[in-house]
Amino acid sequence: MLSEEIPYTAAYAPAMSLREMMEAYGSDVWNYAFFLTRSREQANDISQEVFLKAYKNVGKYRGQSSMKTWLLTITRNTAFSWRKNSFWRRFIALGDQPIAVNAPSAENEALGNQYANRIWEIIMTLPEKNREVLVLDIQHGLSIAEMSDLLNVAQGTVKSRLARARDKVKEAIQKEERE
Repeated sequence: MLSEEIPYTAAYAPAMSLREMMEAYGSDVWNYAFFLTRSREQANDISQEVFLKAYKNVGKYRGQSSMKTWLLTITRNTAFSWRKNSFWRRFIALGDQPIAVNAPSAENEALGNQYANRIWEIIMTLPEKNREVLVLDIQHGLSIAEMSDLLNVAQGTVKSRLARARDKVKEAIQKEERE
């Protein structure tokens, strides 16, 4: 679910409360944390930590990127820090569990929902670099430039990773349809 991007400038930073920040970007941060960790519990903890860090450091926000991109960067860095922690290594990611996709639950859309769930399952099996750009594109609607800034890689790298990810998903779907 994409949140509506709120125009945000550094001058506006002190006026935004923690609650407003969480309401505007909470689902984006949580979804991204979940895709990085494959664990609901980890995503909950990381999301809380992200918003506390962001609120504490909102005065340092320079406005060079959107607030959403800034928060997703904090999310990414926090998730990677958790991975490096020895506590994190004791747990196995829950990647084999079905991924829930927000979709209408009407009976006539059940087949479409199953198909969407399967696509997300395929996406979750992609190598991390490919999965990450695809999630940022599909789930968060970031542009190539925003992904480049967030991931600290060239725009060409983002484009090639995105193309590879899309190709791998397409190949997996075609393979399943043949079977």
